[in-house]
Amino acid sequence: MASNGTSPGNTHALLLEILASIKSLRQDHAGLSSTVDAIEGRVNTLAGVKQLKDGLARDANLASPTIPPMVRRSRESITSLDGESKDVDPDAPLSSSPPPRRPSTTSKIILTSYPGQSGVDPIPLKWGASDPKERGPVVVNRGSTTIRKRNAVGAHGGSYAIYYALAVGSQQLNTDHIPDFTNTEPAANIGPFPTWGDPKKIVAMDPLGHLAPWLFKDMIQKDHVDIRPTIAVTRAHMLLPELKESVVAGRLIPDGTICLNDQGELAVTKVAVEPVWYLPGIAERFNIDEGTLRRSLFENTGGSYPELITRGDIKVFLPPIGGLTVYIFGDPAKMSDEKLSLALRVHDECNGSDVFGSDICTCRPYLIFGIEEAVKEAQKGGSGVVIYFRKEGRALGEVTKYLVYNARKRGSDKASEYFKRTENIAGVKDMRFQSLMPDILHWLGIKKIDRMLSMSDMKHDAIVEQGIPILERVPIPEHLIPEDGKVEIDAKVHAGYFTTGRVMTLEELGSVQGRPWEDVDVSHLLKGFEEM
Repeated sequence: MASNGTSPGNTHALLLEILASIKSLRQDHAGLSSTVDAIEGRVNTLAGVKQLKDGLARDANLASPTIPPMVRRSRESITSLDGESKDVDPDAPLSSSPPPRRPSTTSKIILTSYPGQSGVDPIPLKWGASDPKERGPVVVNRGSTTIRKRNAVGAHGGSYAIYYALAVGSQQLNTDHIPDFTNTEPAANIGPFPTWGDPKKIVAMDPLGHLAPWLFKDMIQKDHVDIRPTIAVTRAHMLLPELKESVVAGRLIPDGTICLNDQGELAVTKVAVEPVWYLPGIAERFNIDEGTLRRSLFENTGGSYPELITRGDIKVFLPPIGGLTVYIFGDPAKMSDEKLSLALRVHDECNGSDVFGSDICTCRPYLIFGIEEAVKEAQKGGSGVVIYFRKEGRALGEVTKYLVYNARKRGSDKASEYFKRTENIAGVKDMRFQSLMPDILHWLGIKKIDRMLSMSDMKHDAIVEQGIPILERVPIPEHLIPEDGKVEIDAKVHAGYFTTGRVMTLEELGSVQGRPWEDVDVSHLLKGFEEM
């Protein structure tokens, strides 16, 4: 018998009852905590939407007001910003020491973050500041030592960011991997130029993107912040079969420096650029307010980036789109010298023609012509530049492009109906938005263009509107236009493209027709599925 008259059996039963009650309380507390988390997330999301509706995000210089976190101290599950959880097992004995941190993400999924939230401490970023220390780095990675310090939405890699996610998800890549940038410094000196510190001149790329790991080396080493480049500069040789033909024809002369030999092999400096958007500047270029831009980017990417709505304090976005590559012939330092002549070709990607030689358009012939003319300008003591943008099919994509081809070939394929075919399918003629294109020219230090190797009125107008004069426009030579490409070029000239020749009337355009092809019987294809 116990001294208080209670039997050992009754004491054991009482302890079990007390333990069961404690377990029940903990489970109820955990459930309540989860419910409060959900409510808090909903309230903060609605608050972020209200901020945009109220127009608080319209002023590019106005930071969104802080949303204070709801403070709850006694919680069974504490979720940190990096997605890691500290869970308390109700069956475990009481202990004053916390459970060990888990090495990777848990079942807790962090959908978004908010200004002023516990653990959110973004590194200051002042877009347009000329001093790198004042400007600060672009920080977007979500590694454990960096996620709390992010000052940008999105991910590195542009359109390849999804493959990064696949590598992490398939456990082939650790999110805490720290890149080793030894010997990866730029292979040529470019800048700095005054335009790098002008927040209105460069809004679609990070002007410090090629130097970030070295400018902010101390921050990487001491504070363990994951800072990565968004621009890379290298040197290479270029060898294209048409350039050998140019040498044979005497249009290109080997000089051992730029045109290296009788094979037409060229020495070139190459610059790869990933997009980095300063949202207030992007909104201004499109003449819309920042709130409208953020909402459209959020809603029309399937809600992929909720921080565009909830983090009005973050002004930089790394979008999942293709970047660009610059090919520089001659000394890169000459690009910014106004006393020297510069030839420029701005080219938008066309995989079918540029790579595989399709003759339905003028893309590859004009690209080769642009390279040849750029080399000639460099050989004369000036500079030659070709800029290649990843904007396949006028940024409508290759699937849309091929659907347009089918519609053209099954119709009359007349130049007078060229743009109508695209609009019928895509709803617009073009989504390349050339207003963002001149940023790379400002980054390269280009102040004038002596010879613009392009007929595009949109490219011309975008460059001139950014304060860069174009002295001469050079159309593609007539003999380089493929027979089946005349539909495209005649339609574009009629729509406003530059030409030194005559512009056809609409009636005359109706007589310009592309090459027909024998069609397949689609009914047989559909019938095959019905019989499966």
